[in-house]
Amino acid sequence: MGLYDEDRADIQASLAGDGGAYERLIKRYEARVAAQMWRFTRDPAVCEDLVQDVFVEAYSSLATYRGDAPFLHWLKRIATRVGYRHWKKKSREKLLVPLENLDEAESRGGPQQPSAAADILHHLLSRLRPADRLVMTLIYFEGSSTEEIAARMGWSRGRVKMHAYRARKKLREIAERENLAEELGWTR
Repeated sequence: MGLYDEDRADIQASLAGDGGAYERLIKRYEARVAAQMWRFTRDPAVCEDLVQDVFVEAYSSLATYRGDAPFLHWLKRIATRVGYRHWKKKSREKLLVPLENLDEAESRGGPQQPSAAADILHHLLSRLRPADRLVMTLIYFEGSSTEEIAARMGWSRGRVKMHAYRARKKLREIAERENLAEELGWTR
């Protein structure tokens, strides 16, 4: 029995009330969902909450899963929307961390470790509107095409391209204003 068949059997059993079947689905995909949700937050506790939200929402919507695509693809769509809602909520809170407070990266002439570079990039992205941030994350961290993003979000491809254009422009402006453009290799 292949993975697709196992998923289908566990979905049917879950819909029939078998809690163990849904638990198997969670165990099968929890690490992949967690990796995706890590792109939406650098806080392990928040990431854990987001993963839980994804699986709760998936369970609540399980009857709507048509099986046209693998279960993981459907789960990724839910995860993308959960992460997007998280960013929208955070953007309303207007909590920004100044770049000057990031591991002395600027004072040492740039990030010395990949984790420091990731922190700078995460904070640059946090300054974007949630929709722009989502598009950039999906394009550059997940390698999604504009068609895939449009399908995940229920948007047109033109809307995805517009968000990508606007996000790139805004990131460049922020990087130049914070004197990070050269360090990040974004010189013209």
